[in-house]
Amino acid sequence: MSIITMRAALNDALRLAMRNDSDVFLLGEDIAGGANAPGEDDAWGGVFQVTKGLVGEFGRERVVDTPISETAFLGLAIGAANTGLRPVVEIMFVDFFGVCFDQVLNNAAKFRYMYGAHAKTPITIRTTYGVGGLAAAQHSQTLYSIFAHIPGIKVVAPSNPYDAKGLLLEAIGDDDPVIFFEHKAMYDDTGEVPSGAYTIPFGEAAIKRDGGDATIVAFGRMVGFAETAAEQLASDGIHCTVVDPRTISPLDESTILNCVRQTGRLVVVDEGHPRCGMASDVAAIVAEKAFADLKAPVRMVTAPHTPVPFASNLEAEYIPSVADIVAAVRSIVD
Repeated sequence: MSIITMRAALNDALRLAMRNDSDVFLLGEDIAGGANAPGEDDAWGGVFQVTKGLVGEFGRERVVDTPISETAFLGLAIGAANTGLRPVVEIMFVDFFGVCFDQVLNNAAKFRYMYGAHAKTPITIRTTYGVGGLAAAQHSQTLYSIFAHIPGIKVVAPSNPYDAKGLLLEAIGDDDPVIFFEHKAMYDDTGEVPSGAYTIPFGEAAIKRDGGDATIVAFGRMVGFAETAAEQLASDGIHCTVVDPRTISPLDESTILNCVRQTGRLVVVDEGHPRCGMASDVAAIVAEKAFADLKAPVRMVTAPHTPVPFASNLEAEYIPSVADIVAAVRSIVD
């Protein structure tokens, strides 16, 4: 085990996948940019440096810079996947899916179904999401719930470096389209990660903490917030189970329901919007399938139903906070 950043864990997963399978190649804007420029021996590795160093090992035929046209290079990658290759595409920000959504909605997601399971589309689409760095309304959205709504796509949102590496290797080896969400404020988060290859199966949640008073289900970056809130609550004698679904589609409903049945209370934490988001989805699942086990109403802690603001003070208010989670738990336990 080594303690590395999430950025390094993702880079290591890409490197191992490319070494293991010559059909794996990378596409994206500036993922190989800067190499061989004056004073530059290596590529920039994309806007967040996740692919840094890979073009030097694998060359420009497998680490491919693209024009600024998400529709074009995502369509290219989907076609390549249909022929048996395993492209890993970087869409710089999830907000940019607006210009290539048809490729996802009506092509990648539908091919297996339309061709009677004879067609495979083993494409992994990496993208960033979430508030951080004053990136404002067009570079900061949390939109994974939109893609979870579409049958035929798997949706992943890791909360730590260990999961990021294992889930990305699982995604690249999967025969279905996977959209892999990386929170841009988490790239420098550190954790213990094995040096070799390993995978984490989709649809298996992780229980980060056990407690009998309430269940907190949190997604992506919010998992760390939930764990901090649970620590604060424990000092006052309120003990929470914290569940990290890890994959949004497939969603591990059974683990969530079992935990709620044991505690009788639920708080769902999501950086996405409250309407038709993952918080409301989990709340509805529990209301339908475990209503008789609830001792109190379900509480949702989410961002407000507004665009992400640019001003630093407003951005700080926009993000669900540890204090918000603590208050939500107290409201149903007290």
